[in-house]
This record gives sequence, C-alpha cells and structure tokens, in this order.
Amino acid sequence: MRIGIIGAGFIGRAVAQLVIAAGHEAMLSNSRGPQTMSSVRSGIPGSQVGTIEDAAQFGEVVLVAIPLEHYRSVPARWLEGKTVLDANNYYPERDGHIAALDRFETTTSRLLAEHLPHSSVVKVFNAILAQDLVQDARPKAAPDRRALPIAADDPAAKALVIKLLDEIGFDAVDAGSLDESWRFERAKPAYCIPLDKEGLKVALAAAHRQVELPEGSWRR
Repeated sequence: MRIGIIGAGFIGRAVAQLVIAAGHEAMLSNSRGPQTMSSVRSGIPGSQVGTIEDAAQFGEVVLVAIPLEHYRSVPARWLEGKTVLDANNYYPERDGHIAALDRFETTTSRLLAEHLPHSSVVKVFNAILAQDLVQDARPKAAPDRRALPIAADDPAAKALVIKLLDEIGFDAVDAGSLDESWRFERAKPAYCIPLDKEGLKVALAAAHRQVELPEGSWRR
C-alpha cells in the first residue's frame, strides 16, 4: 500500500518508519517543500519525499499529522475518495482557541472531516508519543502488545486501519464514530498512556466530555 504523509514531524516520521518496515511505501511532505527534508531521506531508509500535493496524490491512504490550526490547509480536492488518517490534537496555546472545541460541541476529527467531505477520516496515531510508536511496536500476540484507539464513521476505512495497525505492531480498540473520538483526545484517560486492549477499553469508558485531566497525569 502507498501511504502519503502530510507533515514530516515526529509522528509522520515514526509512522513512515513503521509502515516501510511492514512492507508498504511512504512519501513524506511538509509545507516548506521537499528540499527541506534531506534528513528524512537519510534518516528513514526507503522513504520518499515530495510536495504536499505529491504526497496526497501518491497515497492510497494519507496521514495528516500537522498542528490543528492548519487543518484547513489540507488540500481537499487531492484527497477525494481516500482514507485520511487524522493524528491531530488540540492545544489552545499553540493552535489558538477554537470556540466549538472549547464548548465541547465537536471533535478535532469532525472538523477535519467537514473540511474533507469526500474523504473517509479515521482518528488514529494522536494518542501516542512518536518515540513510543517506534519503541512499543510488537509482533502479533506478544504479551505486552500495546493497543491504540481509533474512531471513524466509515466501517471499511476503520477495518483498513485496524489491519494496518496490526501489521505495524499494535492492537486496536474501536472507540466509535468521529463524534466519539473526544474519548482519546488531549487530557483524557487514554491519551498517550501505554495500555493493552482491555486497559484501553476501561480508559475510553472512563472519559468524561467536559473533564480534562491535569497535565501531570498524562504524557505530553
């Protein structure tokens, strides 16, 4: 499978490393252009780099891993008909305040899905640190295999991502639709905490919409 990645930061690079190791192809991009990504080529053997348009058109699946404040810059017309993986998180001090999120009226992934009405958005990779993505990947049936939460409205897209997670070393827990993805957003019990499938299910169920845990209780 070809996986395009919009955002060549820590999460984008970690996902590229894992999917290439699993036998897929990956192309990374950023807003500054491929000429700024020589370290990606050298640091991730087998990776490709391109413009955002290149990565969007290259990928059968496209990961969006950029600061949430820039989600409207994602090129909707190049992602029509594709599965889009949303790794974004809302940090008001970085992204500026977004009123609908502050009022708990929507989710970060719902905002992206509304911007990409002809794509199938899957919330994934937002609730794990980049270094943990690489360090915590385990073979199937490993006793200490970590689980990651996902959410989507499209069952086929969700099944595709569950399969991809399994291939790169993680179990998956279905947290429901995009409207339920708040359960593993920033400052919730499942956010960036290493858990197995049963532990993750408990953490997702324990989340309260308008309750944010203090920063010391989750890993930023």
